[in-house]
Amino acid sequence: MNNSIDTFVAPVCDEQIEILFEDEHILLINKPSGLLSLSGKNPLNKDSVHFRLVQDFPTATMVHRLDFGTSGIMVLALNKPVNANLTKQFQERTVVKSYLSVLDGHLSDDHGIIDVPIAKDKPNFPLQKICYETGKQARSEYHVVERMETPQSTCVLFTPLTGRTHQLRIHSQSINHPILGCDLYGTAETQAKASRLMLHALTLEFDHPITGERIKGKCECPF
Repeated sequence: MNNSIDTFVAPVCDEQIEILFEDEHILLINKPSGLLSLSGKNPLNKDSVHFRLVQDFPTATMVHRLDFGTSGIMVLALNKPVNANLTKQFQERTVVKSYLSVLDGHLSDDHGIIDVPIAKDKPNFPLQKICYETGKQARSEYHVVERMETPQSTCVLFTPLTGRTHQLRIHSQSINHPILGCDLYGTAETQAKASRLMLHALTLEFDHPITGERIKGKCECPF
């Protein structure tokens, strides 16, 4: 599996990064689906959010990441002290995030919390797995936005209460409603039901590292 990861070449992403907010300290951006957050080890995977933005913002650094297929709002720091401040906010879980997603099938409950521990699936990097022995606590709250018929699916608003890798994707799988278009935790059938991973980072709330003002960023969903 490691060899397959090393030889993965991301398709060309023609969509542009949208700047949602900019000051001398931070950037809020809209990341398109199909763009890496950071350049990969494979030299053919140079294109990424960071690679593009440092052309115009040479001091920009990544505070967090979104999966390759996930679109939506991200915050970047424009200097080291701001990066340290934002990193601390993420670590202390004072950053509030929400995501819109389309799951396979109809969820029976209108809202709930998925509380299932997640661990690295080391032989199958970069996959994660559910593990009650070695997994770290992972909790995701969801609210049903709409149930749809073609295909039979459910649009949900997720609020991750922890920040584990692939958390929303594996939690959706754990309740037997994988995210449409998910190539890692869905089936061939559910992957074929969408042309992209149906996961979008909708909102991001944090304290501005300099002013202390609560920033409530939002990025409209394209699906």
